[in-house]
Amino acid sequence: MDKVQSTGGHGLDSSSDAAIIMQGLSKRFGELQAVDSVDLRIEKGELFGLLGPNGAGKSTIIKMLTTMLAPSGGLARVWGHDIAKERNAVRSSIGVVFQDPALDDMLTGRENLDFHGRMYGMDGPLRKKRIEEVLQLVDLSDRADVKVQNYSGGMQRRLEIARGLMHHPHVLFLDEPTLGLDAQTRRYIWQYIRDLNLKEGVTIVLTTHYMEEADSLCDRVAIIDKGRIVALDTPENLKDMIGADVITLNIQEDGQELLKSLKALPWVSSVDSANGSTEIMVDHAQSRIPEVMALACKTQVIVKTVGLHEPTLEDVFLKFTGKKIRAEGAAVNMKAMMPPGHRRRR
Repeated sequence: MDKVQSTGGHGLDSSSDAAIIMQGLSKRFGELQAVDSVDLRIEKGELFGLLGPNGAGKSTIIKMLTTMLAPSGGLARVWGHDIAKERNAVRSSIGVVFQDPALDDMLTGRENLDFHGRMYGMDGPLRKKRIEEVLQLVDLSDRADVKVQNYSGGMQRRLEIARGLMHHPHVLFLDEPTLGLDAQTRRYIWQYIRDLNLKEGVTIVLTTHYMEEADSLCDRVAIIDKGRIVALDTPENLKDMIGADVITLNIQEDGQELLKSLKALPWVSSVDSANGSTEIMVDHAQSRIPEVMALACKTQVIVKTVGLHEPTLEDVFLKFTGKKIRAEGAAVNMKAMMPPGHRRRR
C-alpha cells in the first residue's frame, strides 16, 4: 500500500501539480482531537475519495479546506492558496456541493444558476454562456426554465453540481452527492461526475458512505478513522490487501474426495468445509470457478449452489476501522460561503 504522502519540511510544498497539500493539518474542539496531524497530497485532475465512520474527521477536513473552519494546527494549500491566510483566493478556486439541499425551489434552474453567478461577480454575457454550458453538462437544458420544486431528487442534485461548476472552480468538493437517491439515479449521477472530471478537468474530492460509489469513481481513496488516515491507495490496491477471493460450494453429499483434490491444487490458498458448505480461497476466483466445477464433476460430487465473494472496499474499511461504514447520522452543516467580491481570473 502507498504510504500517506507527506509534503515534508516545515513549509508547504508548492509543487505545481498538486491541487491540495496538507501538512500536519489538525483540528481540536476542546478535549476532542477531531483531526490529528494529517499529511495528504491530492494531485490536479484526481477524483479523490474520503471515507470514514461518524466522527472520523473527514467532514472536519473538508470544512477546513473550504475555509469554513480554521485549523488548530498544521498547514494546507488549495490550488496554491493557504487556507488560513488566503481565504478569498481559496474560495474563488473551489466549488462545493453540500449534503443538505441549498437550492431555492421557487426559482427555476436557470435562475438558481444566474443568482450563483451574480454572487461570484460574473458579468451578464459570461453568466449566460456558462449557464448553458453547465446545464448541458448535467443534461438539464430542457428543464432550465422549470421551477426547482418540480424537479426530482436526482435532477436537484444535478443542478447543484452544475451550480458548483458555474464559476469554473479548479477543485470541486462533493459531500455525499448521491445520499438518499435510488440506485439507478445514483449511477446516473456517477456518470455526470466522471464527465465533469474529464470534460471540465476539475479536481474532485468526494465524501461518501457508498462503498461501490468510491470504488467506481475514485482514482484513490483515503480511509479516515479517529482523525487520522489509516489507509491510502487506489481502490484496487486496497482490495488486494484483503487477500484471496472466496468460492463457496453447497454440496449435496460428502465431498471428501473433492476437498482432497482441491487442497492439492497450487492456486488454492485454503479449503474449509462445515455443514455441507465448502469455502475455497483462491486468487482471481471468477476464472477458477469452471475448474472447480469440472473437478466436482470428476469426483462425482453434486454441487447445489456456487457463490463468489470478492474483496470489497467494505472489507477494507472493516479491516482498518473495526466497524462497517454507515450513513452519516447527521448532515454536514456547512453554511453557504460568501464568495469574494471580484470574479476570479482564469
